[in-house]
Amino acid sequence: MPRSQNTITTAFSLQGVGLHSGELATVLVCPAPVNTGRYFVIDDQLIPAQWQAVASTLLSTELRHGDKTVRTVEHLLAALVGMGIDNARIEIDHGELPILDGSALPWVQAIATAGITAQSEIATDLKPIQVPISVYKGDSFVMAVPSDRLRFTYGIEFPAQAIAQQWFSWCPNLENLSAEFAQNIAPARTFTMVKEIEYLRSQGLIKGGSLENAIVCDDQKWLNPPLRFENEACRHKLLDLIGDLSLLGFLPQAHIIAFKASHHLHTQFAQALHNLI
Repeated sequence: MPRSQNTITTAFSLQGVGLHSGELATVLVCPAPVNTGRYFVIDDQLIPAQWQAVASTLLSTELRHGDKTVRTVEHLLAALVGMGIDNARIEIDHGELPILDGSALPWVQAIATAGITAQSEIATDLKPIQVPISVYKGDSFVMAVPSDRLRFTYGIEFPAQAIAQQWFSWCPNLENLSAEFAQNIAPARTFTMVKEIEYLRSQGLIKGGSLENAIVCDDQKWLNPPLRFENEACRHKLLDLIGDLSLLGFLPQAHIIAFKASHHLHTQFAQALHNLI
């Protein structure tokens, strides 16, 4: 059954530090007309949330249009997709979205409070694929195979025993997508290993990272428990994938399988899907 396009009912604003920049940023998410999609505005420059605008994928997804960029867009975009928001104007006063608590949950809660308004045009939801498709680098990959419904399977593998190898599968009921996303995916927080922190900061990254906006582990244990899920790290990677796939403007009707993937492979996969469908 086709559904209508949606936007938010009223604008809302959230503020916080950027994970990598460490700078305070304020984001204002506003309703948008039909067929305008999800897009960012910084210094009056419009940056579409589309795969063609991807500028960098180093530990986050960064979009560019002209001389303006906006970074770490994946959590908000995942929240908009998960809550069924097709059209949204996202105004930001700095070049990186705030990390908030490291998950998509604050965005989801804000969207739910703002309300969701049905619009006059039909949404472009799932587009079926007819043949398998994959992208890979070494033993890392993202692939999709034809399926009768939308399915996700994500696997990760890290040397730290606190993470080790994890798999998570999710087959959402699209009629109840927002509730299932809010419960099963949105709360999963970004994560790192403590031994990586010094190096990443030496590279100018994670300047705004803290135990308040990420889960951090040493070789054996998590330093800031409790976890929200036993496999929270793996679920967060799926959250990132959904945010990155949102750059297509639709989700494929397929079983999407990823292993040890990255924002680079996610967005490369989105481009490959665009060329296929």
